[in-house]
Order: sequence, then C-alpha cells, then structure tokens
Amino acid sequence: MITKSRLQIPRPTARPGDEPDFSYLDLSPAGSVDKPPIGARTRDIENLSSELVRVLDEDFTAKGPWNPNLDATQLQVALRWMMLTRALDDRMWQIQRQGRISFYMQSRGEEAVSIAQGMALRSGDMCFPSYRNQGLYLYRGVKLLDMMCQCLSNTRDMCKGRQLPIMYHSKAGNVFSISGNLATQFPQAVGWAMASAIKGEDHIAASWVGDGSTAEADFHHALTFAAVYQAPVILNVVNNQWAISTFQGTAGGNRRAFAARGLGLGIPGIRVDGNDLLAVYSATLWAADRARRGGGPTLIEHVTYRGGAHSTSDDPSKYRPKDEWQAFPLGDPIERLKQHLIVEGHWSEKKHDALWEQLVADVHVAWKEAQKHGTMTEGPFLDPASMFEDVYAEMPANLESQRRRMLEVLSGE
Repeated sequence: MITKSRLQIPRPTARPGDEPDFSYLDLSPAGSVDKPPIGARTRDIENLSSELVRVLDEDFTAKGPWNPNLDATQLQVALRWMMLTRALDDRMWQIQRQGRISFYMQSRGEEAVSIAQGMALRSGDMCFPSYRNQGLYLYRGVKLLDMMCQCLSNTRDMCKGRQLPIMYHSKAGNVFSISGNLATQFPQAVGWAMASAIKGEDHIAASWVGDGSTAEADFHHALTFAAVYQAPVILNVVNNQWAISTFQGTAGGNRRAFAARGLGLGIPGIRVDGNDLLAVYSATLWAADRARRGGGPTLIEHVTYRGGAHSTSDDPSKYRPKDEWQAFPLGDPIERLKQHLIVEGHWSEKKHDALWEQLVADVHVAWKEAQKHGTMTEGPFLDPASMFEDVYAEMPANLESQRRRMLEVLSGE
C-alpha cells in the first residue's frame, strides 16, 4: 500500500510546562567503550561515532580504557579553571543585567570541553574557538582583566572597540579571533592545519562549533578539505542540545549522531560525554596523537547541555522546560569532577567552598580594575580616530581625508 508522503518536522521532546525528556539521548555505561589503537582505520572504529565514551560513572569513579589516569594535582588545577570560568560568567551576566556592558554569552554546563581540551593540546597548536570557549582563553593565559575590558570596549580592549563583546583573541596564546558568522572557523582551522603539514611541523589545529552550525555549508566544506588532504586537525561539535531556540534535531541530530557526519569521507568520529573532563581529555589526546602521526582529522561530538540562556538576549523559558538542565542525565561537569576528587580523597566540600569564594573575589578585583580603563558611560574613552588604523599598512588618501574631517568636527572647527 502506498501512502502519501508528508513533511517531517523535528520537534523537541519537551516544551515549557512539560516534564524534561531526554529519552532520545543514547548513553553508554562508563568504561564500556573500547579504546582503539591510534592507527585504527575509520571503517573499523565506526562504533565510536554512535556509542558514548565515558570515564566517570554514577558513583564518580573513573573506569575503563579511556581513563587518562591524571594525578590529583592535575585534576585540582582543571577544577579550578572550570570554576574560574563559571565565576567569570556569573559576574559578567550580572554586569550586563545592570546595563554596564551591552552583551554576554555564558558557557555554563560546558566548561569541561574548553578546559579538558586545553590541557590535552600543546601550546603550539592553534585554536579556532566559538563564543562559548572562554575557558580556553583563560587556560591559555588571557587575563580576566583583558577579557572584561574587551566586553567593555574600553581603552584596554584587545579589539579596540571593533568587535562584539565576547569575541576575544590571543596571538600569544595561539587562539584565533571569534567570529559571529557561524562555522567560518572550521575551514579556517583546516587551512591552518594544512599549512602546518606543508611546513613539516607537528602542530595541529582545533576548532569548535555548536550543533546548529553543522547545518552551515562551511562545516561540510571543512570536512571535505580535511579528509581529502588529511589535515592534522580536530573538529569539535559541542552538542549542547539547543541552537538558540532550535532543538538539535533541526540540524539532524535526532537522525544520527553528529560524530558520524565525517564517516562518508573517511573521517573517524568520537562521541564523548562532554560533561566528563576525563573522557574529553582522553578523546582529545587520542585525536591529537593521531593527527601528529599523519592520521588526519578527527570529528569529536561533545554531548553536553547549555545550562543557561543562549545569550543575554535570550529567554530559554520560552522554548524549553525551566528545570531541564537539572534533569540532564550527564549532570554538571564541575560537580562531577568535584565529587570524583572527593571520592578519591583529594578534595572536600570545605576546600571547594573556600576556592569558590576566592575565585569570586578574584573576579571582583579584576572587574574593579577593568572599570578604570573606561565603561560604556564613563571615561576614559577610545580615540575615535583609531577606527582608521590597522586597515592598510599605509593609510590611503581617502581614509586620511575622512580621518582629518572627523577630527575637525570633533574639535568644533
């Protein structure tokens, strides 16, 4: 019997007022996924793109072949970086609500991705981040003060007032400028990695996009070039379940895992618990070693959850249950690492609370200092003439003329 076809529209499993429903999420028991050798063929490890690499179990014990066996000091450092990221996010969100900066985006619930991958990569590796990788900037040496000043567009702003708040960069830290045009960083990362290979270096590139950005053409162009030229690059899809108000199924995530997007091109995919710092670190180290040995690209999908709003311009209560994050089966990455350290006898609730108080204080001190370099309403202010700089090596006559006329207007002449 032939039935009439109809348009299939992906719909989330829960809307405001409904009970959170993550029944669509395929999970694997912690420690159950095998870890293949670095040189394994893509066709032989396709299971990694559908199963879920996990290290920490429900009792916060590390188990299985992907356990990186990091020592207690390394884990405490990682925990501190994640907590600092959250303390910064909390402060900047409050500041935006007070009208003191124009815009902000938090990484609440996704801190393990940036910190674990920052730890697994080498300092010479080039990073092409998205706008929820502020933890990566901190880990790579960007000061709280400088990140705050960028959001203020003040006289210390690394972007000189020419970028939207939260679009940082760090030449010293090998972190490329964030772009508001979604997925452009993927082909940029592939191109950088190809150049590194041409030069015979062992540096690799890494880039991050959200689940929604996998529907962009740049995502597919990047995968094609990476596969054809075996670029030494790690391409990360941070699947936090929501692209602003659009459920991840709209980008095809309910049809097949994002980690499987590269299989047709011969790119291995790893689906990893993005809220498990140990699992993210181990998967990243595996992919990085593979790339350095000439094995080409790896696509990693981090299964996580966007704990807050998409940005300060968004109200998630309009499109998802208010308590959905609390119901997310993979939990909070900071809480999970904290509990793991406690179980192992290397941490305590008292130490954790004391560290949080110290980090909040550090963020407060940095904010006080940032204000001294200017705010949206209080000086000192950027020199308007600077907008004509950094465009050409030598300023052409037409820009020089415009600059001169502007200065005349400002001076009242």
